[in-house]
Amino acid sequence: MNPVAHLTPERWAAANRALIRKGLAEFAHERLLDPKELGESRYQVLSDDGTTEYRFTADRFALDHWQVYPDSISRHRGDEQLPLDALQFIIELRSSLGLSDEILPVYLEEISSTLAGTAYKATKPPVTSAELARAGFQAIETGMTEGHPCFVANNGRLGFGVDEYRAYAPEAASGIRLIWLAAHRDRATFTAGADIEYDGFIRAELGEATVDAFAATLAARGLDLSDYLLIPAHPWQWWNKLSVTFAAEVAQERLVYLGEGDDTYLAQQSIRTFFNTTDPAKHYVKTALSVLNMGFMRGLSAAYMEATPAINDWLARLIDSDEVFAAARFSIIRERAAVGYRHLEYEAATDRYSPYRKMLAALWRESPVPRLAEGERLATMASLLHLDHTGASFAGALVKESGEEPAVWLRRYLDAYLLPVLHSFYAYDLVYMPHGENVILVLDERGAVDRAVFKDIAEEICVMDPTAVLPPAVERIRAEVPEDMKVLSVFTDVFDCFFRFLGATLAAEGVLSEDDFWRTVAECVRDYQRSKPELAEKFARYDLFAETFALSALNRLQLRNNKQMVDLADPSAALQLVGDLVNPIARFA
Repeated sequence: MNPVAHLTPERWAAANRALIRKGLAEFAHERLLDPKELGESRYQVLSDDGTTEYRFTADRFALDHWQVYPDSISRHRGDEQLPLDALQFIIELRSSLGLSDEILPVYLEEISSTLAGTAYKATKPPVTSAELARAGFQAIETGMTEGHPCFVANNGRLGFGVDEYRAYAPEAASGIRLIWLAAHRDRATFTAGADIEYDGFIRAELGEATVDAFAATLAARGLDLSDYLLIPAHPWQWWNKLSVTFAAEVAQERLVYLGEGDDTYLAQQSIRTFFNTTDPAKHYVKTALSVLNMGFMRGLSAAYMEATPAINDWLARLIDSDEVFAAARFSIIRERAAVGYRHLEYEAATDRYSPYRKMLAALWRESPVPRLAEGERLATMASLLHLDHTGASFAGALVKESGEEPAVWLRRYLDAYLLPVLHSFYAYDLVYMPHGENVILVLDERGAVDRAVFKDIAEEICVMDPTAVLPPAVERIRAEVPEDMKVLSVFTDVFDCFFRFLGATLAAEGVLSEDDFWRTVAECVRDYQRSKPELAEKFARYDLFAETFALSALNRLQLRNNKQMVDLADPSAALQLVGDLVNPIARFA
């Protein structure tokens, strides 16, 4: 098999056109580019030196969203029309994009990898959105073609070779078996939620026969399983990192290679999280992966993992005790257990945010499958923004399948997704990272949204109330956020980074007008506020009907520092705020 058969001139040209379309749209949205209007929805962008011109057609939507039409884009220098080339596009605009000499080549590598991924996806048999809307959970998960809607370089995955891409990328949909290591208890820690003990949990996940086989492997070397904890590792992490970088640990039998487990997994949109396809009721496994992707090295901190189960149990109890969450049938899938290995020498040489401290850890997250009722099915929320090869949307396919009026379908989705976000914020000063990959939608048999399940809890949530009483084990989720930036957690993460795309997609497709989309969002907010008069003071202080809100620019973070976009010690300080956006629900107040 030719490992680069996907890299053909035709696919490469299509991938470049798609990426430049996204670059023009998102860089204009973030005010890195200022397209000049030529008339009749035609626009022009000039290169930094003014010699190269991009012309395109675009419609403008709420939140300064640019719906750029890919077939309309052309590139000119003088009287000559030039082919579209995404790498040259970035170089021609490097000053406008603020790319330093240090960042530029790495960003170009991330762009190249993203283009290669797009070309690979084009080799898969085309599936219409209507067909995908009736498909199973994992077919939808691996059928996504775009990734994060805001980031232009959103599939960098620096570290993967082409063979590893085919083996481990979610869109490749290759079955994966995890590598298992025995980690000496002197340097490893296992923590778990209520009612979970290590031995029973591991045997339930791995199976008695596998655990006994691992014990025999250790015994053959004169080692005792009871002195070790079992840790799953991403195969890439073992072969490319741990077997070399942790060679001293292996040589001294503090880490022992045991081989593959029996279960087969599929990589999820987040790359380092795996769904068990052998037994879908078993836990997801999330592993450390020292690959640079979208602004971060995707490791997992052993120290961070220790508090993960306690944080999840705390949030689950809060949700279970709240009437509003219960009425919305809102839930989380808990991260139930975590295991991490501390390399003491690297710890002595680094601070707590170093990638060297995030090379060997794992967690187990509940599967949503056992909680499904008869007729219910699952879809990642990211799928709502998916467009098939004909330009038809997954969201539009669900609306059509449901037989409901589009605004009625939308309101059901908002009551399942937006309402819990609002109640968490106003009642508990609690915020999530509720983007498409972090939310699973439970659909009924007709394709209407029944309820929402949030995931990726311990690494993503924070409590912004400095006076909130939190258990000691949960204290780390408290964050100091300036008053004027708190409500950005809704405006940026929900309105700008998700609804902006969903509203424009449904409008461009003729499913639901933009006015009706934002009116329905406003009605959901207003109805929630009417139902909780005791929170009126907070509704006024953090006003979701404010005329404008600050534009928080995500690509600017990656363009400034694509190895660590945000200082984890002070995330809000890193935000790139660039003027204001007109709030599309303000006029419905």
